[in-house]
Amino acid sequence: MVSAPLDTVERSAVAKERLRLWIRLLRASRLIENELRERLKRDYETTLPRFDVMAALYRQPDGMAMSDLSRFLLVSNGNVTGIVERLVKDGFVSRAAREGDRRAFIVKLTPIGETRFTEMAAAHENWIEEFLGDVADGDAVRLSATLKAFRSNWEEAH
Repeated sequence: MVSAPLDTVERSAVAKERLRLWIRLLRASRLIENELRERLKRDYETTLPRFDVMAALYRQPDGMAMSDLSRFLLVSNGNVTGIVERLVKDGFVSRAAREGDRRAFIVKLTPIGETRFTEMAAAHENWIEEFLGDVADGDAVRLSATLKAFRSNWEEAH
């Protein structure tokens, strides 16, 4: 009988476990994201992309260039433009031409937008606590640190 070397078997088992990890991360992410979408729609009549744009702008009180906002959110300029236009129409975001370049715009939250976002952000934080509340504190810290290190290593390699 021919058998594989022990290190090959062990690597194969670890590779399968990593595949299971990926599937579990993906499933958890999709479940949580779908529930967030539903709750944002139900409670705030908004979408997750609008929430994400407002969150990015909240972190930058002086505003962001549209191109920087697109890069930060990892989406196309076209996607951000449509979302920003609707947020401007609703009074949550202001848009002004960048000094020296009339084609480039700086967008930022209005006072109404800031108030609305802080309400949504508090609810969002409570929902996440509800979804992940069964994860032990130490596990949450370790998982977060592991995923942060993975992201940093991945970004450096690519």
